Amino acid sequence: MSLTRRSLLLSAAPALLRPQSARRPNILFVISDDHSWLHTSAMGDAVVKTPNFDRVGQHGVLFRNAFCPAPQCAPSRAATLTGRHIWQLEEAGTHGSLFPKKHKVYPSLLAEAGYHVGLTGKGAGPCDWRGSGWAHNPAGRAYDIHNVGNRPEGVSPVDYAANFGEFLKSKPKDRPFCFWLGSHEPHRVYKKGGGVASGKKLEAVRVPSFLPDVPEVRSDILDYMTEIEYFDRQLGAAIDHVRKLGELQNTLIVVTADNGMSFPHSKANLYDHGWHLPLAISWPDRVPGGRTVDDLVSFVDYAPTYLEAAGLKPSPEMVGRSLMLLLTSKQSGIVDAMRSRVFAGRERHSHARFDNLGYPARAIRTPAHLYIHNYKPDRWPAGDPEGYHDIDDGPSKSYMMEHRNDPKVKPLFDLAYGKRPEEELFDIAKDPGCLRNLAASQPELRRKLRAELDALLTKTGDPRMRGSEIFDSYPRTSQIRKELGGFAKRSEYNTKYK
Repeated sequence: MSLTRRSLLLSAAPALLRPQSARRPNILFVISDDHSWLHTSAMGDAVVKTPNFDRVGQHGVLFRNAFCPAPQCAPSRAATLTGRHIWQLEEAGTHGSLFPKKHKVYPSLLAEAGYHVGLTGKGAGPCDWRGSGWAHNPAGRAYDIHNVGNRPEGVSPVDYAANFGEFLKSKPKDRPFCFWLGSHEPHRVYKKGGGVASGKKLEAVRVPSFLPDVPEVRSDILDYMTEIEYFDRQLGAAIDHVRKLGELQNTLIVVTADNGMSFPHSKANLYDHGWHLPLAISWPDRVPGGRTVDDLVSFVDYAPTYLEAAGLKPSPEMVGRSLMLLLTSKQSGIVDAMRSRVFAGRERHSHARFDNLGYPARAIRTPAHLYIHNYKPDRWPAGDPEGYHDIDDGPSKSYMMEHRNDPKVKPLFDLAYGKRPEEELFDIAKDPGCLRNLAASQPELRRKLRAELDALLTKTGDPRMRGSEIFDSYPRTSQIRKELGGFAKRSEYNTKYK
């Protein structure tokens, strides 16, 4: 690199941490859509087969306690990109709104530092990044040239791995790359009966405790798993591109999801299946492999990790902590005892309540317990009964609605669809499905975790701690349902709330 070129990079990028002579790593971030932590073979599921995810963990680190910042795609992805909590991101902290350009994102910071940056599939969003002034998706410039010809029913036509290969062809030889591979799978819809047709057995499924254990639900879970396996095949093809380039040793590969499985009581909920996600990270040049780490980590930690790996200081506004200490350690189990808390929140998800109101909630998770504060317990958490639209449509949702008065289904229906108390507390070890609320029976622990959560929210400037309702005022730029008091035009909505 010429002296002039190096000087330009130093002036444009954050301050360098690593020596100038050190070779900067490539960064490949691979993210599935609606995928809970248990559903990889590396985590012990006997039905789903994820050999490529497993290999990343075997060659690097398998994280058993990774949590996203929100149980919904748009705010979770925004927090991942910025290294900030969703309540710090204004419109980007909710679903289907704007993504203010003032918020710094790690792909742009790496591009300023000389990285070749790109995206295929689903990046930030759903959000209106164009209306926010971005020249391209905040996750990077899109490479969506290639489609899959003969693809399984229900999956996206985008050929993620082929597009990644196209991106690599355009990379200058002297520059490292940063690529976001955003799979649309296993987001609904699924091919109904596809799991059974592929040879999977209904009796082999482990049904979560919050769902009815019936053939319809078991089959739905198998369909979900076939899309996880499709995602895993695309992951493997993408890694092959890196291997053929001769860059596997010096590529930081991160494989995860954006939020939990698209079933009642999981996605769009702060229960464990909504925000506890799979995570495997490898970087053979720097990361000792074959380890399993149990520290609690958050997706707000990704951006500072990438910047530190590239030799850059994280931006001052980032609240996440780099994972490099965990990655470069030779330990398994608990590596950093300070990583014993993670935090998350949710505001609006789909247009599911009258006048586009959200369901605001915040949560703190420790190794043993989960505490949730629901700010509007008078609202329906799964959306108003005219559709319960905060739960994606599918066979499991339909079965529970159709059998809501069945004595075996009603308790589970009430937990997933019914109104909730202001405070919830769960013993994760004894109750991983989050069915038994201990808030009343363990008041001291409830008060302790509430105080910890409130202190963090206050420190990080959550408007909810000031009693602000600003999140409900943000315009929705995606689907509007007229029957729920929606507005066809953004101008109508803005007029109501100005």
